[in-house]
Parts: sequence; structure tokens; C-alpha cells
Amino acid sequence: MIAELGHFALALALALALAQSLVPLLGAARGDARLMAAAGPLAGGHLLAVAAAFGALLWAFAANDTSVVNVVQNSHSAKPLLYKLSGAWGNHEGSMVLWALILALCGGAVAGFGRDLPSALRARVLGVLGLVAVGFLAFVLITSNPFGRVWPPPPDGQGLNPVLQDPGLAFHPPLLYLGYVGYAVTFAFAIAALLEGRVDAAWGRWVRPWALAAWAFLTLGIALGSWWAYYELGWGGWWFWDPVENASLLPWLAGTALLHSAIVVEKREALKVWTVLLALLAFGFSLLGTFLVRSGVLNSVHAFANDPERGVFILGLLAFYVAGGFALFAWRAPAMAPAGLFAPLSREGGLVLNNLLLCSMTAVVLAGTLWPMFADLLLGQKISVGPPFFNTAMLPLAVPLVLAMAAGPLLPWKRAQLWPVLQRLWWAALLAALTVALCLAFAGVRIGPALGFAAAAWLVAGALADILDRIALFRRPSAAWSRARGLPRAAWGAAIAHAGLGISILGMAGMGLATDRLAALRPGATIAHAGYEWRLDRVEDVIGPNWTSRRATVTVSREGAPVAVLTPERRFFPVGRMNTTEAAIHTTWLSDLYAVMGEEEGGTAVLRIHHNPLAPWIWLGAAIMALGGGISLTDRRIRVAAPAPRSRAVAQA
Repeated sequence: MIAELGHFALALALALALAQSLVPLLGAARGDARLMAAAGPLAGGHLLAVAAAFGALLWAFAANDTSVVNVVQNSHSAKPLLYKLSGAWGNHEGSMVLWALILALCGGAVAGFGRDLPSALRARVLGVLGLVAVGFLAFVLITSNPFGRVWPPPPDGQGLNPVLQDPGLAFHPPLLYLGYVGYAVTFAFAIAALLEGRVDAAWGRWVRPWALAAWAFLTLGIALGSWWAYYELGWGGWWFWDPVENASLLPWLAGTALLHSAIVVEKREALKVWTVLLALLAFGFSLLGTFLVRSGVLNSVHAFANDPERGVFILGLLAFYVAGGFALFAWRAPAMAPAGLFAPLSREGGLVLNNLLLCSMTAVVLAGTLWPMFADLLLGQKISVGPPFFNTAMLPLAVPLVLAMAAGPLLPWKRAQLWPVLQRLWWAALLAALTVALCLAFAGVRIGPALGFAAAAWLVAGALADILDRIALFRRPSAAWSRARGLPRAAWGAAIAHAGLGISILGMAGMGLATDRLAALRPGATIAHAGYEWRLDRVEDVIGPNWTSRRATVTVSREGAPVAVLTPERRFFPVGRMNTTEAAIHTTWLSDLYAVMGEEEGGTAVLRIHHNPLAPWIWLGAAIMALGGGISLTDRRIRVAAPAPRSRAVAQA
């Protein structure tokens, strides 16, 4: 009965989303205040219906209702409760219900927190969000029903994919979807602006918090997925340029450009057309990622489904929303002439350079990800595009981007001179140069990682220089503390986010010095690697809740003193008949000691051991970046809509 109620709730949500997409848009077109006012209640009802459907799905998994096909295919009574619940969205059907729920939450948030928006704009935004929800709810009901029944019900389920039975993967999809779907709100604002034919500073103020929230959640989601792949898959690396990894990177790059471009619209009423285009692209790339993961056109350990029929449906949604948005953009964009003029060397010019470099990086990732598919389709050639291409193509774009990130915030608006900025950054440049010299002269570091360390030092020092310049520490030190307390949170957040990227780059550069070794050891044998002694103590059988494993115990010591005890495993899940690798990691925050257990033969165990300098800093930096975004969101100036111009207010009165 609960499953039927959940299915009915999805159908009700589709009806409410359809009404939400039609009634407010019709009211905005006619100027009918009553129809426009219906947008909020319809969005609230839509949210309640989807939440009821998702709650019914969670109940089915928690109760292990094996009469539901989705539960049979993705759960088992022996699983811990956390993985029973995460199994609700650890599959294609359930993940699409989660997608619809987050989209409904976004609509409810716009309805609840957007009361200061002009009624016509609010109605159009909610109408577009309802239209997006119609497509995805129809997709769920037609091709991906999560409440299908099976009779007679089997005694138990087949279990969730063992690779997904991990805390990291339990929280990774919700965070990622909050980022993906968050760009649906900026997309809706862009479509609403195109329908009205007007983009101004107030529109930039309204779009900015949604772009910032989506960017912060997507940053956390990508970082959590990267961390999971690092410790769960046993590859010992942090990014592999996997097609699905790239699919999440595309909206992040476009969304980062959108976030910075919206600042120019808000402050200077420039780059209006460009900002609307980026809002369309960010959501378009989110839909593209959904298509790649669920259509079966790309092979990846992260892929959800391999169903061409579903892929065609999502491709149709992609064509309808994105192509429709671009058609509207081509029609209405010429009318949105920019109001603010600026010199090339200015804060606006720095943000334009930021946008150009980020969009160029997006184009590189897009081409490298999709070209193998098109080569197979058009030329019949099986090719692969791997890390050598991406690393070589991205580096020339990343270097000027990092250089500009430290200098850009110090540039004044409209017109600037380069020399005063360089005077404020001389010590940051000196620190970066000393970092390179010390790495090459004393540490024996290769030139590539040394430049990475210098870039990290430059970014962190540049973020600090921005704050010091804002509080005038060296010009008026007596008032610096009071200025620091009065500094807007958005300024603190931006500096923290830039510093977080520098910390991530520090970790990436450290991983350029990583070393690994493969060895076959008998219990009691020792090998030396990276200045440590690694001793295999024993290999034993271990029984878990729904798995068995062979666990190795490895003692790591340095100069005779114990450092860590690592327990890498090879787990076997009887229900799914699958093996997984459980890497063992000991971190000192300066490096990771990383061990993976391989096959056993003739009384010996194969171990692959890694020494990964500064690896934890990659994900620490990402968390700091998201923290900077969160701090910026607490700034009331970002969350509150810009006031209407005086002339417009007088005219309305």
C-alpha cells in the first residue's frame, strides 16, 4: 500500500508541476496578479507531493519490502540501515526521485525566500522550475518507476552494488544533486529575464546567491566523490579524468564563471548577455552529465544505468530545455545592451579574463570527454582520451588563471593601473619565487611540483593580501581591527575560497611527488619504501555484516619506531558475488601511507604501497572553498534583493 501511495504522490506531483508551469507564466503574460500569486502555493504543493513519494521510497527500503522491484534489486535484509536508506538513491530510479525532490525544494525555496522579488519575475521563475520538473517527473513515471511490484515477492533482495556500500557514497549523490539542480534556479532566472527582456543590477543580485549555493554544494559533492575513489577503489590517485568525473567538472567550471560574471552584472550592469548565457550553459552541462551517466554511451565505474531508451528520453529533455533556452536567447539577447563601460585593465576586465579562461577549460574537458563517442559514431574508430591530453591542454590555461586570481580582487572597478597592484603583491611574488628556489635547491623537487607549490603560495598569499588591503593594515594600522570587524562577509568568503583553491593546489602538487611499490610478501617479511619499513604481520579471515574478507595487517615503522598499523582488505559480498578493495590509509596531514591488498598465491600476499605527500590537503582545500561560499551566503547583502531604483518606485506609487 505504501508503494502505491508513493506512486500516486508522484502522479500528483506531476499534475501540480504542470499547473505550476502554466498558471504563473500565463498570469505574468497577462499581468494577472491572482494567477501570479498561485505560483507559491502550487510550488509548495508540488514539494509536499514529491517529499511524500520520496518518504514512501525510503520506507520501502528501510522495511525491506521485497514486493517492490527496486528494493529487490538494490537492497538486502543483512545490510546496515545506513546502506538500506542510501540504496534508495544508489540506483537509477531512486536517484531520479531524489533529483525531483531537490528540484521541488529549490522551487519551494524560491517561493519562500523570494517574496521580495517582483511578482512577475517570481512567477516566471517558478513557472520555469515547474516546467523543468514536469519533464523529470514524466521521465520517472514513464521510464523509471521506482514503485514497480513483483509477485510473488522473493524472500530477500539482491543487495546494493558493494562498491556503493560506503559512507562517502551515501552522501555524495545528495550533495552533487544539490549542485546540479541548484543551477536549475539560475537557469529559471535566465529564462525569466529573457522573457521579460531585461537584466539589471537587481537581477544580478537575485541570481548570485543561487549560483553561489549551487557552486558550494557541487564543490563538496565533487570533492567527496574524489575522496571516495581515492580510498575505496584502491587506485591511489585523486582524479582520473574519468568521463563521469568530467561530467561533474563541466557544470562546476561553467558555474564558477557564472558566479564571477554575476558580480559584474550586480556591481556594474555589464556582461549581462554573457551572464545569461553562462546560466544556460551551467544547467545544460548538468543535464548533459545526467545523460552521460544514465544513457550507457560512456563506460564508467560511476555510471548508473545502461539503457538507451532512457538515454533517448533524457536527450529529448536536454534538447527541449537547452535548445529552447538558446533559441530564446538568440531572439531576446540583442535587446539587452550593456549599461556599464570599463577599461580592459580593471576589476571587470579581470573577471572577463577569468571567464574566458574558465570557459576555455570547459571546452577542453567537453571535447576530450565527447570526442571518443563521436569518433566511434562517425568514424567507427575506438579511441580513448586520457590524462596526458587533459593535463597538457589544461596547464596553459590554469597558469594565467591562477596568476589573475590573486591580482583581480585588488583591481579597482572601471579603470585601474597595474603598478599599484603589483606593489601590493610584491611579497606574494617573492614568496612564490622562494618556494620554487627552495624546492629545486634543497628538497630535490621536480620543476612541475615546484611550480605547483609556488602557485599555491601565490594564491594563499594573494587572498591574504586582499584582506590586508581592504582593512588598510599598513596604511592605517590603528583602525585595522575595526575595519576587519566591519568587512563584509562576502569579502571574507571570497578570500577564503581563493585560499582554499591554493590549499588544494598544494595537495595536487604534493601528489606529483607520490611514489608506489608492488611487492609479494610472506608474513613477517619487511620492505623499505619512502623512508619507512613496511612489515606484513599476518593475513586473516574476517566476517562482516554482509561480507567476508581477507585482511592483511601491515605495521609501518620509521627508524625502528612504530608509525601506524594498516589493515587493507579484499572483501567478498556473497549476495552480489562481487569482490571489492578496501585500501588502508594512515594520514599525518603531511602525507598518506596507503596500502592495498592484492591476490594471494603460495603463502604470499601481494601488496601495493603508496607514499602520497600532502594528499589530504586536496580535500581540505575543497572543504575550505565550500566554507568560503557558505560564509558569503551569510552576508545579508547577497541574500536580500536589491532595492528598486527610485524612479521606478515613484512610477509604481
